Amino acid sequence: RAVTGFSGDGRAIWSKNPNYSPVNESQLFLYDTFPKNFFWGVGTGAFQVEGNWKADGRGPSIWDHFTQTHLKNVSSVNSSSDSYIFLEKDLSALDFIGVSFYQFSISWPRLFPDGIAAVANAKGLQYYNSLLDALVLRNIEPIVTLYHWDLPLALQEKYGGWKNEVLIDIFNDYATYCFQTFGDRVKYWITIHNPYLVAWHGYGTGMHAPGEKGNLAAVYAVGHNLIKAHSKVWHNYNINFRPHQKGWLSITLGSHWIEPNRPENTMDVLKCQQSMVSVLGWFANPIHGEGDYPELMKKQLLSILPLFSEAEKEEVRGTADFFAFSFGPNNFKPQSTMAKMGQNVSLHLRDVLNWIKLEYGDPRIFITENGWFTDSHVKTEDTTAIYMMKNFLNQVLQAIRFDEIRVFGYTAWSLLDGFEWQDGYTTRRGLFYVDFNSKQKERKPKSSAHYYKQIIRENGFPLKESTSDVRGEFPCDFSWGVTESVLKVSGYLTQFTDPHLYVWNVTGNRLLHQVGGVKLKTRPGQCTDFVSIKRQVKMLARMKVTYYRFALDWPSVLPTGNLSTVNRQALQYYRCVVSEGLKLNISPMVTLYYPTHTQLGLPTPLLQSGGWLNPSTAKAFQDYAGLCFQELGDLVKLWITINEPNRLSDIYNRTGNDTYRAAHNLLIAHALAWHLYDRQYRQAQRGSVSLSLHSDWAEPANPYAESHWQAAERFLQFEIAWFAEPLFKTGDYPLAMREYIAFKNRQGLSRSTLPQFTEEERRLVKGAADFYALNHFTTRFVMHARQNGSHYDTDRDVQFLQDITCLSSPTRLAVLPWGQRKVLSWIRRNYGDLDVYITANGIDDPALENDELRKYYLEKYIQEARKAYLVDKVKIKGYYAFKLTEEKFKPRFGFFTSDLKAKSSIQFYNKLISNGGFPSENNSPRCSQTQRNTECTVCLFLVQKKPLIFFGCCFFSTLVLLLSITFFHKRKRRKFWK
Repeated sequence: RAVTGFSGDGRAIWSKNPNYSPVNESQLFLYDTFPKNFFWGVGTGAFQVEGNWKADGRGPSIWDHFTQTHLKNVSSVNSSSDSYIFLEKDLSALDFIGVSFYQFSISWPRLFPDGIAAVANAKGLQYYNSLLDALVLRNIEPIVTLYHWDLPLALQEKYGGWKNEVLIDIFNDYATYCFQTFGDRVKYWITIHNPYLVAWHGYGTGMHAPGEKGNLAAVYAVGHNLIKAHSKVWHNYNINFRPHQKGWLSITLGSHWIEPNRPENTMDVLKCQQSMVSVLGWFANPIHGEGDYPELMKKQLLSILPLFSEAEKEEVRGTADFFAFSFGPNNFKPQSTMAKMGQNVSLHLRDVLNWIKLEYGDPRIFITENGWFTDSHVKTEDTTAIYMMKNFLNQVLQAIRFDEIRVFGYTAWSLLDGFEWQDGYTTRRGLFYVDFNSKQKERKPKSSAHYYKQIIRENGFPLKESTSDVRGEFPCDFSWGVTESVLKVSGYLTQFTDPHLYVWNVTGNRLLHQVGGVKLKTRPGQCTDFVSIKRQVKMLARMKVTYYRFALDWPSVLPTGNLSTVNRQALQYYRCVVSEGLKLNISPMVTLYYPTHTQLGLPTPLLQSGGWLNPSTAKAFQDYAGLCFQELGDLVKLWITINEPNRLSDIYNRTGNDTYRAAHNLLIAHALAWHLYDRQYRQAQRGSVSLSLHSDWAEPANPYAESHWQAAERFLQFEIAWFAEPLFKTGDYPLAMREYIAFKNRQGLSRSTLPQFTEEERRLVKGAADFYALNHFTTRFVMHARQNGSHYDTDRDVQFLQDITCLSSPTRLAVLPWGQRKVLSWIRRNYGDLDVYITANGIDDPALENDELRKYYLEKYIQEARKAYLVDKVKIKGYYAFKLTEEKFKPRFGFFTSDLKAKSSIQFYNKLISNGGFPSENNSPRCSQTQRNTECTVCLFLVQKKPLIFFGCCFFSTLVLLLSITFFHKRKRRKFWK
């Protein structure tokens, strides 16, 4: 019974390292297995699932009485899951999952109707013997809880329940009978399940049976008696039964977890410690700690808290063979369950386990209850329960592997839907669905049962990646790029081009004043006069990319929306951007039109005439595109007409028909521009034209639900195929999209209709793209959700779910690199062997300098692109990281901050580019970048330092001239004197 660890040590858990990397492997989802012979099981509580509360001589419990007097919405617990009469169905459910143990509780009033361990109720005894025999036959270890809250009502009425010390001996007698009768088959015993809730809700808030409230002294007296009752039973087992039964015994202690508002604030950390101590420490300190209540509790509660004598401390201390721990919704809800003390409730199971390790000397831990709940209307598709289980279990695995916490078993709660205490039947917690109103009470496996079965079979989360990381390089002509959004036109530096003379601060207002009548000689404007271009060139040179993707600003080029007014200065600006980049061997990929979810980016006259709802805007776009091809096409070989036209529902969202009409006109606009280029410019300029589609991947949120698989495919049809199908395949919208909208029309759930292509439009659109350009950022988990309304979003009947176990950015972009490979393969499978450019791929990273998340993202996503290229034979021609600079007050996607400070990911991306990908460790890159980068550095130096170089040349020439003259005169003087 030696106990190590010191009360208060757990406070170290809240001391977070401010420099901790978000991609530290100990914090990421862990793909690994649990230790060999890890204990996997499920649990139930007798009162929750047995039913038949009046059958076969069972006596009433305090919960039978409580449901009749306090839970008016619960007609009877007799419905329940009826485990008492459907034992074989429970056993079949256990067989289905493949558990190694089954934790259940014995109903005290079913064995002893009046609570006194005299002659046992024969029918009750027969039921538990049958259950134990069946478990042993199946090689399923029984774990038996003696008391899960269903105290015989007679003991409550006669003695006042757990307020009376007399129950300590009565409980010990009951336990003795159980040890004698069942101990030959039971090696794990739990005395009491979550005594905190028994005391706090049973005698404090009145939310649990027996429903007493308001008397704090009674609350702590009950807790005191529960601890002593447990201690007495432990000693009883230890002395009289352990020597020949060789079993183990503990008490299940439940708790919440809490995080400080300010981790660096000592007072907030102290409040968190107080919160944990007042719940878990209340029972854990006497049993697993020093044999007494925590000092924080004793100081706070003074005379209310009972005292342990020195003999009692010694009696209580160390009376548990392992730390049995409950972490589930009953410890969190309702709010009155725990003392929050103004801090933040958290579901971080790994941190609680670490707290237990520090406070109580690294005990062996058995998680005897864990899980979450769903609403009563949820039947077998309990998708959220899967993700909660995944999250909890992976935290346990991390605690075992990284923190060396000795967790040896896990109990998923619960095997069956049943009675959920104060919530009655309004929530469900079972792995198996039970229709309480049916006669046969069939156990139907939920998605969570399938998931847990898989976890047990695989003993955790083995890495299932079909292709491990591949070494090798992309082709030498691969486009390594960086993407920028719209480049706004900046004015010239006027000291070279403005012919006027200015005087500064004449009136003391610190402004320049033009001197009238004076004209100075100037030189023609040059590209280097643009300050913004100088900055961009400098940044691009640091990036060491071979391509730069940026977007033109349509309203700047054609303010009126037509060719009547052309802003030549804007065109010169963009030409300068391209030409200065080419001097550094950085080729352009130019986007003509780049709308965003907040800004349509159309010239004002076009906006006023209806924007993309007006078909004439397509013709205006063709004219604008033709001008750009004419003015810039000799320098630009890669064109994107429109960026992400499939995201227009953010703006044209009044009705679904508005969204579809706008999209239709955008498709026509793109096709007109493509045909114009193909007809007039391609032969001379030899470029390629496409549009760029937002192409995130979709996974079924619940892989065990067919409706989720259908929803995932439907998402891809509405998101990607909506534009890709007309361009790359049929010249028409996807049949699946048309049919689903028509289906919703028939159901009366939508009045949306997709536009019809005329035969001429089909011919125009089909094949009007030279490559597939995709912007990919994340993978979405989708589920089917029937929705009513005539909108693009509701037409899809799709709902998104966030996987809380995924590494995510501040904008909740999940980092799931394999999704990029899947979408690339999907594109090839559906649209053939196309050239593919990944035209935007990136993540928002809050770091201003050392952006570890972005580096991790780049490495993993480029690795998946490499697999798609090498293994899946996707013809990827280029990768463009998103984006060059971040914008103020917006998510931080940039390699440079808004004030142009470089981040460490630039160097990381440089290395990937110079290596051409992931060359083998022993091989140097095939396509050496050294020479190109050296040339670029020299070019950059020449471009940036022209004035200095000119001055240096002049100075050097003058010096040479002076030295020559001096030398000449010296020689002349010598000749003269001779």
